[in-house]
Amino acid sequence: MEYKPIRKVVSGNYAAAYAVKHARVQVVAAYPITPQTSIIEKIAEFIANGETDIQYVPVESEHSAMAATIGASATGARAFTATAAQGLALMHEMLHWASGARLPIVMVDVNRAMAPPWSVWDDQTDSLAQRDTGWMQFYAENNQEVYDGVLMSYKIAETVNVPIMVVESAFILSHTYDVVEMIPQELVDEFLPPRKPLYTLTDFDNPVSVGALATPNDYYEFRYKLAKAHEEAKKVIKDVGKEFGERFGRDYSSMIETGYIDDADFVFMGMGSLMGTVKQAVDLLRDEGYRVGYAKVRWFRPFPKEELEAIAESVKGIAVLDRNFSFGQEGILFNEAKGALYNTGARPLMKDYIVGLGGRDFTVPDVKAIAADMKAIIEKGELDREVEWYHLKR
Repeated sequence: MEYKPIRKVVSGNYAAAYAVKHARVQVVAAYPITPQTSIIEKIAEFIANGETDIQYVPVESEHSAMAATIGASATGARAFTATAAQGLALMHEMLHWASGARLPIVMVDVNRAMAPPWSVWDDQTDSLAQRDTGWMQFYAENNQEVYDGVLMSYKIAETVNVPIMVVESAFILSHTYDVVEMIPQELVDEFLPPRKPLYTLTDFDNPVSVGALATPNDYYEFRYKLAKAHEEAKKVIKDVGKEFGERFGRDYSSMIETGYIDDADFVFMGMGSLMGTVKQAVDLLRDEGYRVGYAKVRWFRPFPKEELEAIAESVKGIAVLDRNFSFGQEGILFNEAKGALYNTGARPLMKDYIVGLGGRDFTVPDVKAIAADMKAIIEKGELDREVEWYHLKR
């Protein structure tokens, strides 16, 4: 459809705040933590200026922020919170309560490395440490995707009744300004109608019990239904992403965004802002004769197994870029990708490159050096090692 976007130069955090406003969120509960704080500060500014009627709940900790958000969502309200790193870790218990209660909360997590040593800079350990809580996870490459991701996440979450974490990079996105095309309010309202809750604690004619004791005979079925909801969410994600593209010109119908796949010998695979660097490097590498492409994983949960399999069948190798590490094993995206492909016929050579932990720069020359290493592996037909800590000081 034709529409006139509202272009604003904003940070990733402000993009998230504007999306919360445009989504007509009703309740926000949050606790400040760098580098997330400016999200809730901007929302508070909207409230103070009379631009929104959001009910803001100040709390004493991130654990309480999620508890309050759960309470609001359970009454049928559209609810939001935001956090980072240690704050997200403090929420861990309550994340299970949110997903188990099938509450379509949307939260922005600003990826920040976990302490100690103390850090405020970017890596993906905080969000990926929550992968088994039952929350879906969307990783934004840029500020535009932060804005779009929040809007789409409400529609997806409220369709399948599963909470969603929209993830952006500390400082690389959160405090860096870029042009973001925002959508006029009336068009957002057409795309995202008011929430129709699965249940509400304020429906006194139809009382429900949430979080009550379940015996062993019943608990299993609750887990199964949440698992099924994640599987069903894959189609919803694609349908909502396609609709968003048709309405607003930015297509999200694939859970993995790809480029130059058709003739690539190998691809770079990663998540989040580092893929912007990869895209720039891939263009340069192709000019130098490399047959290389990229696969940006937008959705980590539910994991896009089917789309990954299609990519793996068409290439000889995959260079996985992990801005995280699961101690005692390997990079988390690498581990997930290998597991997804194990029972398929697709077995490209895969190598894991650990990059950018704690916000260390990941640059175009880094991508080019990894490309040279991966090209040599493809030519040799075997790996020198599965995991390489690329940024070690040598």
